[in-house]
Amino acid sequence: MTWWLVPLAVVVGLVMGALGGGGAIITVPVLVYLAGQSPSAAMVGSLIVVSVTATAGLVGHWRAGHVRAPEGVAFSALGALGAVGGSLLSMQMDGDVLMMLFAVLLLLVASLMAKKFLRPSRKEPRTPPHMVHLDPLRVDWPQVALVFAAATVVGLLTGFFGVGGGFAIVPALVMVLGFSMQHAVATSLLVIVLNSLVALATRLTAAVDVDWVLIGSFSALAAAGAIAGGRLGRRLPARTLGLGFAGLLAVTSLAILAQSLL
Repeated sequence: MTWWLVPLAVVVGLVMGALGGGGAIITVPVLVYLAGQSPSAAMVGSLIVVSVTATAGLVGHWRAGHVRAPEGVAFSALGALGAVGGSLLSMQMDGDVLMMLFAVLLLLVASLMAKKFLRPSRKEPRTPPHMVHLDPLRVDWPQVALVFAAATVVGLLTGFFGVGGGFAIVPALVMVLGFSMQHAVATSLLVIVLNSLVALATRLTAAVDVDWVLIGSFSALAAAGAIAGGRLGRRLPARTLGLGFAGLLAVTSLAILAQSLL
């Protein structure tokens, strides 16, 4: 592993740990264009990196009590169903058109996130209800309906555009379900871990030549970055995290648009 991949691996971890997503968007281009991996090997390697990194970042958030596990598990399960439909739809469209639509979607989500966190709120932030209350056992059906709708749409988008989903999970948790940024980041990491492990198990059934030294080193460095990013994210104001996530989406969108147009 060449030395200039070290800071990039740490950046991947920092972004995932602090913002709850964006790892796959960064990792795949790095492995393909800078590490010389084939696209198929890079996708498998990215899933390994993302699984390890998200798990490392998740531990600290879990200990801090920020993970909403029922919503995270439901998002993962329902999102997987939606992803099947999205994948079938995407097969009917041209790849260049898909990338342009993806870039436009990222810009739209970035603008909505920025608007939310730039506009001062005069109301006290409320804690959204839990899907399931254990003592006594009770189900909040309106919250279940919101989770069902949001997870299905996010799954459709991730299947349609063929990406990990962190770009849509955090905004959905914040803007649809009313999560704080800390809870959204933590729960998003849980969803990413579950989804990445399922996707990895599927892809490993095919013969793929994985550079385990490169991927192992990259994963270890990214995991260290995720731990640091998680600590940083838990100390930053929600407004800073929200605007940071919006900025990440906007930069990614502009990069895709530039690549598509050029």
